[in-house]
Amino acid sequence: MNLLERLNEPQLAAVTLPPQHALILAGAGSGKTRVLTTRLAWLISTGQVSPQGVLAVTFTNKAAKEMLARLSAMLPINVKGMWVGTFHGLCNRMLRAHYRDAGLPQLFQILDSADQLSAVKRMLKSLNVDDEKFPPRELCWFINAQKEAGLRPAAVEAWDDYTRKRVGLYEAYETQCQKEGVVDFAELLLRCYELLERNEPLRRHYQERFRHILVDEFQDTNKLQYRWLKLLAGEGAALFCVGDDDQSIYAFRGADVGNMRDFEREFKVANLIRLEQNYRSHGNILDAANAIIQNNPSRLGKNLWTEAGAGEPIRVHESYSDGDEARFIVEEVKALSNDGHARAEIALLYRSNAQSRALEHALFNAGIPYRVYGGLRFFERAEIKHALAYLRLIANPDDDTAFARVVNFPARGIGARTLEQLADAARTRGSSLHAAIADVQGAGGAKLAAFASLLVKLREAGQLPLPELVTHVLDLSALRTHYQNEKEGQERLANLDELVNAAINFVTEAGTVNTEGELSAELISFLAHAALEAGEHQAGEGDDALQLMTVHSAKGLEFNVVFICGLEEGLFPHENSLLEDKGQEEERRLMYVAVTRARQRLYLCHAQTRMLHGQTRYNLPSRFIDEIPAGLLKFLTARAGKSSYGAVSPGLTFDPTPRRRDGGGSGSGFRIGQTVMHAKFGLGVIVNAEGGGADARVQINFGNAGMKWLALSVAKLEPA
Repeated sequence: MNLLERLNEPQLAAVTLPPQHALILAGAGSGKTRVLTTRLAWLISTGQVSPQGVLAVTFTNKAAKEMLARLSAMLPINVKGMWVGTFHGLCNRMLRAHYRDAGLPQLFQILDSADQLSAVKRMLKSLNVDDEKFPPRELCWFINAQKEAGLRPAAVEAWDDYTRKRVGLYEAYETQCQKEGVVDFAELLLRCYELLERNEPLRRHYQERFRHILVDEFQDTNKLQYRWLKLLAGEGAALFCVGDDDQSIYAFRGADVGNMRDFEREFKVANLIRLEQNYRSHGNILDAANAIIQNNPSRLGKNLWTEAGAGEPIRVHESYSDGDEARFIVEEVKALSNDGHARAEIALLYRSNAQSRALEHALFNAGIPYRVYGGLRFFERAEIKHALAYLRLIANPDDDTAFARVVNFPARGIGARTLEQLADAARTRGSSLHAAIADVQGAGGAKLAAFASLLVKLREAGQLPLPELVTHVLDLSALRTHYQNEKEGQERLANLDELVNAAINFVTEAGTVNTEGELSAELISFLAHAALEAGEHQAGEGDDALQLMTVHSAKGLEFNVVFICGLEEGLFPHENSLLEDKGQEEERRLMYVAVTRARQRLYLCHAQTRMLHGQTRYNLPSRFIDEIPAGLLKFLTARAGKSSYGAVSPGLTFDPTPRRRDGGGSGSGFRIGQTVMHAKFGLGVIVNAEGGGADARVQINFGNAGMKWLALSVAKLEPA
């Protein structure tokens, strides 16, 4: 077999480079893995290096296994024992071989993220440190961030008392880990770097051994990983780095896209090769991706192209609401399935995990099997299960499963010993856990009694309308407060807000009403609905199922048909990106990744209104849609005028007459811009309208009460 056959010109140039530093800019779908593996095979087969003289770094164990499998298919060699793996895997291997020099026991154990959190909690408890002032998760994040920056406690700058205390806790954590003979993930890399840095004979050994170092996904390296590579390369090794600065989307994990430019400058890289021919997508999709990403400054620069032809135009659909968006997608998926498209080759991508709820609900109602890739379905997420457990206890305080889930969440100091006493008491009297609380004495009994009082307060609110009840539970249970104190709690908070939206939608759809003086019938029905929706339509292994995922999860994957949902200002690009340095650039790279997942057909979906944080918000279409040349787009709905994104709160432009699906007016006698009065919401201004006759509805901005869609046949509106 000829290793070099079927390589295009830039791929051939990259594979057969002389032993010099090289940076390969590999665009999406350009055969990056093929180039890396073939380069490895070429070096070995031509006798330039032995299998043991190569170090290849990947970002996942899956990628490492795939590389070794491909290599063994190319060459008659035993790939076992080759230094191919992730940064953490290779550092672990090095530390195992030199554990004494590294100051570690021979059988040191590795802490995963859950183990690390547990270790930090134990340390805080042993030092009598208030875990509300110093939340364990936040402290884990702080410690890992310092390690990834290559900083031990003594080197961390602390300008205030709070930071000085955190540095002291970092030092205490290190002492505890050393005493117990354990290392966390961040420690693996830092300990290995320090070992090589201070031990010159060992460093020279590895520098002379590894004459060729190949790195995959170089744009995702952090500062310490890059320093580790530089240390290993020394003066003689050839660094062959493959990456795509346009797909750098992990800044929140510490990835530094600037490493690519630093590498080019520091190593005086003469070989910068661009892999621009794409083997995945049709031309229109690539032209759209190129047009979007060229708005980012400071790119190394490349332009994707294909021989596959232009293909279909990119379809743009504007919906009236997020519910309408989900219904449109469901109808399109049905049509695509009828046309012979496998559901497994159709992906629904969204910016935020919380967006999956509306999509899952529509798919559930339509009976379409789906799979949430790289995450849990909405009603299976931990924070949602916690909230539902509180709601279940309102409906039935004797629900032991729900009781056990939240009796000490958020933490109330109710320990395992107290819960054991409670379980014994419940067994003795043959009752539920809740009913046995009075039988537990002492401090533990007092804490259980306080929890029982909380349940009474929650139950008193059981007659509230369902959305208000859910909001009340989230606040009174302290679930919101708990996640607000977490460094990475924003996504969980967004999911809790989405639960309120789910309650609003459920009430609207189900039409249930409260019975005076009784527990909300809505609550009982909603809990049944949540249980059914959580348990149905999740596809089994091997089933032909629709794929749902965040854009971050989609990196590295490809599908025949892709829907990008929620393309609105504030959602995608995310509103947080306005506050972050180069945040907009990262969002644009994320959009570039999303677009290049599609092979044949791409849908861009956005909605005029969306339920966010329990309120209806009017949204402008994402700037990313306007960055795509109009000639590449096919608008499935009438397009509003282009928007300006320069202002933080851009003005809204409306047609002079209310819009409806058939293009006519609403016939309501009201006009857009008119001030009206509502008995409950007060004074408001009509900003949009749709439908006609009995179906006519208007969108009104009520100021304090927010934006509302009201049906004219029901709402009693008076001109103001």
